[in-house]
Formats: sequence, structure tokens, C-alpha cells
Amino acid sequence: MDTRLRRPPKQQRSRGRVEEILAAARKLIGEKGIDAVKMREIAALAGGPISSVYQYFPNKSAILAMLFAQWSEEISNLVAERIETVADLDDLMAAASDLLDYFYSRVAEDPTTLDLLNAVQADKALTDLDLASTREQAELFCSAGERFIPPERHGEFRRATFLMFHLAFGAVRLAVWEKPDNGCVLSDFKMIIRGQLSLLMSPN
Repeated sequence: MDTRLRRPPKQQRSRGRVEEILAAARKLIGEKGIDAVKMREIAALAGGPISSVYQYFPNKSAILAMLFAQWSEEISNLVAERIETVADLDDLMAAASDLLDYFYSRVAEDPTTLDLLNAVQADKALTDLDLASTREQAELFCSAGERFIPPERHGEFRRATFLMFHLAFGAVRLAVWEKPDNGCVLSDFKMIIRGQLSLLMSPN
């Protein structure tokens, strides 16, 4: 399934139209869930004929891909900004905790984001986007943390960081679903992260 824009917008008016379509899709996803949203509904809410949606997006997966790209950029920018002040291992652990808290707050406060991330993980056409995004964010984190890890463990650190970033959504999703216990879920996952980072500080 093609998830690329059919015609990338080059002019301001075209970019504005694409944003209108994405905003309409985001609103409908929040109200109805992704599976229930139809392309014609997106077109109607965006204020135009359905042909104006298909002009840019070949299918709903392409819209999801663009929404996910915006989400990924937000998180990558946040990771990059948060690791700028990391000066030691304690700072690195605090950064991991802060990023997890932000991730949880965004997902808990916005049902559209939770539905979008669930859909991306369930859509085979979008799996590569999800993995690439996770890898990019994990690499950013590693760039700040490798200097605290013995060189012979850098490969292990990169694998563990990628795994932790990939599992973070599962932990956040569980915390959202199990609201009375979400403090325990997040605290337990933070303990796992802290324990893994502490372990990797030691030479083999």
C-alpha cells in the first residue's frame, strides 16, 4: 500500500490545504476512532470535495503516515532538546524519566494520539515508519549517553536504548488503560531503565 503523498505541496496554498485535511482527519480520529473514519468525511470536514483529498493522499494510510511523521518530529525535537543539558549519568536517567512522563501526558490527554499510534503499529504498511522513528530517537539519546558507557559496551547500549524506546509506548499505553495504577506502571518502567543504564556503566 502506498503511504506517500500523491502530490507533495509546494505552494503555500497547497500546504495549507494539506494541513486542513490533516486537521480534519485528526479531529475525526479523536471523535470516532481511525477505523470508523472515511475519506469522504475527512473531505467534508476539511471543506472540499473528496477529489481534493485524493489529490494529495492516495489512501487513509497516507494520511496516517503524515500525522505520524508530525508526531515523530515532535518527539525527536523533544529528545534533542532534553539531552542538550545532560552532563552525567544521573542527568541521563532524569532525561529518560522526563521523556517518558511527557510521552504519557501527551497520550493520556489526547485520545487521537493514542489511536494514531495504535493504528501505526497495527498497519503493516506503516511498520517501517514506526521502527525508523524509534531508531532515530534512540540514536539521539545514545549520542548523549555513550560518553558515560565503557566503549566496549556501546553496541549493547545502543541495542538496549532502542529496545527501551520501542517498549515505551507499550508501558505508556498500559498506564493509560490502567489509570488507577499508572503511577506504578511508569515507576516500574523507569526502574527498569535506571537499572539497565546502571548495569551498562560497568565494564564487561
